[in-house]
Amino acid sequence: MPRYFFNTRIGDELIVDPDGEDLRNPDRAWEVARQMILEVVKSEGTQPALLEAVIEVTDADGEIVLEFPFTEALLDMPDQSATRH
Repeated sequence: MPRYFFNTRIGDELIVDPDGEDLRNPDRAWEVARQMILEVVKSEGTQPALLEAVIEVTDADGEIVLEFPFTEALLDMPDQSATRH
């Protein structure tokens, strides 16, 4: 199984994921990146810099597999104010 690394870029700062995670494919890496963003926003949501942050998912060779902007994950969030029956 390929190993993916979830590095966070906020402006010029890159927070490197030293361990990575073994996942079956890039689609699963996309799902993990989205979940990570939602968790960060839940705990640090008041930080304006997060609107410019991106998770850069790389493979074991350091090549970027996908870039996931935090704003993209926020746009996909379900409306929490909607009434559920």
